[in-house]
Amino acid sequence: MLIRDVRPWGGERSDIELSGDRIAAIRPYDPAAEVTGPVVEGRGRLLLPSFSDVHVHLDSTRIGLPFRPHTGGPGVWTMMLNDRQNWRTAEVPLQERVAGTLERMIARGTTRVRSYAQVDVDCKLEKFDAVVAAKEKFAGRADVQIMTFPQAGILREKGTVDYLEASLKSGAEVIGGIDPCSLDRDPKGHLDVVFGLAEKYQVEVDIHLHEPGHLGVFSTDLVLERTRALGMQGKVTMSHAYELGSISESMSRRIIDDFAELDIAMATVAPPDRGQLSLVALTEAGVRVGLGEDGQRDYWSPYGNCDMLDRTWQLAFTNNFRRDDLIEMSLAVATIGGASIMNHDTARLSGVADRPGLEVGDRADLLLVDGETPTSAVMDRGTDRTVLHAGAVVADQLELVGG
Repeated sequence: MLIRDVRPWGGERSDIELSGDRIAAIRPYDPAAEVTGPVVEGRGRLLLPSFSDVHVHLDSTRIGLPFRPHTGGPGVWTMMLNDRQNWRTAEVPLQERVAGTLERMIARGTTRVRSYAQVDVDCKLEKFDAVVAAKEKFAGRADVQIMTFPQAGILREKGTVDYLEASLKSGAEVIGGIDPCSLDRDPKGHLDVVFGLAEKYQVEVDIHLHEPGHLGVFSTDLVLERTRALGMQGKVTMSHAYELGSISESMSRRIIDDFAELDIAMATVAPPDRGQLSLVALTEAGVRVGLGEDGQRDYWSPYGNCDMLDRTWQLAFTNNFRRDDLIEMSLAVATIGGASIMNHDTARLSGVADRPGLEVGDRADLLLVDGETPTSAVMDRGTDRTVLHAGAVVADQLELVGG
């Protein structure tokens, strides 16, 4: 296959030759070149790596359903109860909602997904099974990694651990934890379960951390200790962690250095909070950083629209980025940054100026999108898009293609 007349990362107009699922050659655009195989017409569009959403709750989605007023209260437990009271009565069955959301994500350029799948004594494995079904339905169009997630905590409701273990036996690739101190109020017991099951089933860990200030640092330090003691370098992600940068510059530097040393990744959803660790400092330290949309117009929040280009704009905006190199770095985080969390064969970003993913030998997970420059694409968020996964066109003009 030939992708003709595109601008990789906004550079010179080029022709990109694919061989199977890989980029085989990159040549200057030649409008007179003879073409014998299938062609994707770039029409001068930007060429970027496809997006990687590494923090999304496919199981709680209301994308495509009528808009409803937000009814959740403050705090994780109250929000969870609101979801628990409403998710069964949505207008269409859960599996349709989950599959429809994943379909929209792919059509807009996301071909790598790490999805949470809530497991607890209320939903049991029903939400997990719905995410598994969506993964199987779109197996040829996106790589989906499923994380079994105790949204209601692990120790508050008897039987949760059994369901978590059942989901791991059914193929979950990551085990989640959440607010070990403030939700379960037993950080040792909570992390004993999370890391114990991770060891038993040889899966990765992703800790969902909303805890503020010093409490959040305390929980993070417990995770650091276990990662080091168990030799789980490269197998742990901290998600959200809104306030790890809120205490002092020296504390932030120490946490970033620890993350880099232990290869602990960070997944952000571009929150408005100002206490976050610096995205620039994380990237320059070589910490794997990825982006996600979190819940999408669900019972937790009215935000989210399946478009990671929108969320990239939000990442740049909430970090007060104005320079082109920083906005392009946000794109790199949203694409290859997340890919490096899901697959460690993908190199982590090596600094603010790194623009990986479009070299000979890279896998052809690609997005063609209209825009003068990568920064203008983030600002304008155009809809003239073509999406490739593993060298095959899977979506065009915001619709899936093929059977």
